[in-house]
Amino acid sequence: MILDELAAFAEKRVEQAKRRVSLEQLQEVALSLPKGSFGFEQALRTPKLSLICEIKKASPSKGMIAESFPHCEIAKEYELAGADCVSCLTEPKWFLGSDEIFCEVRSELSLPMLRKDFTVDAYQIYEAKCMGADAVLLICALLDTATIAQYLAICDELGLAALVEAHNEAEVQSAISAGARLIGVNNRNLKDFSVDLSNAIKLREIIPPSALFIAESGVQSPDDVAVLRSIGANAVLIGEALMRSEDKQAFIAKLRSAANEYN
Repeated sequence: MILDELAAFAEKRVEQAKRRVSLEQLQEVALSLPKGSFGFEQALRTPKLSLICEIKKASPSKGMIAESFPHCEIAKEYELAGADCVSCLTEPKWFLGSDEIFCEVRSELSLPMLRKDFTVDAYQIYEAKCMGADAVLLICALLDTATIAQYLAICDELGLAALVEAHNEAEVQSAISAGARLIGVNNRNLKDFSVDLSNAIKLREIIPPSALFIAESGVQSPDDVAVLRSIGANAVLIGEALMRSEDKQAFIAKLRSAANEYN
């Protein structure tokens, strides 16, 4: 399964990074920085549907998405169009992202940013803090409940939000048990990479009101946004459809209009 390959490669990347900068050194730097204000979480904790707009060049399921990839320009378009947050891929092999891309976007952008990668080690959370991230991704399919709880405690110490991603009922329960405040439901089947929006609709019922519910993957149109808003989504994360759009500002305006119908 591709997720296993992504995780294994992430572990190799972490080991290489630790040879350059030890965990202790990285922790010291991260903890010396001002504590974050949980800006990513606060941006989503509003009555309206929030839009998390993603910057990614490629993906395992679709291959190359954006041959032309002026990442800083794209981020500025998102900001001008009224995005609430920005997600930026840093996974280098399958998504063609990098820490450098993230840092360049961060330097140009005032919006809260999610460092989207495959977290397999606490080291990556401290990395994210040092890169100026406001949030990290924790995937239930990769982490057991106790580990998620441990990583959430680190995020709280650093002032980072954590988007805890689930794909099925057992994973949602794991996220809840760990204390997740932001639960993302991925509509993509990790075995065959098919997308089914009904997954978010089905799992919505078991997510407690105290947690923010974020729908991820497969959001292609204003109609999709309207459906997700109608079932009580607090936010949607939109990647491929937005990256493929020739007029990103106009596309975001249409998504916002569809969401507002239910606000």
